[in-house]
Amino acid sequence: MLITRRLEFDAGHRIPNHASQCRHLHGHRYAIEISLSGEIIGAEGAAEQGMVMDFSEIKRIANAVLVDRWDHAFLVHEGDHDVVAFLATLPGHKTVVLPVVPTAENLAAEAFRILAAAYVHTYGNQLRLQRVRLYETPNNWADAER
Repeated sequence: MLITRRLEFDAGHRIPNHASQCRHLHGHRYAIEISLSGEIIGAEGAAEQGMVMDFSEIKRIANAVLVDRWDHAFLVHEGDHDVVAFLATLPGHKTVVLPVVPTAENLAAEAFRILAAAYVHTYGNQLRLQRVRLYETPNNWADAER
């Protein structure tokens, strides 16, 4: 069985070497879909009976390890030295320095890496992260899949 939870967050970024507008500082209303696979829990009386995982638990974990960290932050590549230095001058600014250029593809892959470790449960139902779909805009997204 495959289940999916969608969450949204706002973040800024730039693609330093982009040939067009995306080389400038700008932001997006991102949406992230987290798809997990596993067996439906059949344990009589279990809180998760009939589920792969409780959707509210998917949200709680995603917020704790990723969404709250990236929401209203500026996502910047560690090699984008001028922007990293500029953001460091802003007191209390929420900056996330990433090992990758923050394209939709790289952000989806980074989110998959972070979330895959977070969705390890002892439900005994072979739960695992299958896909992260990251929408940069309503019309553009990237999928990172197992």
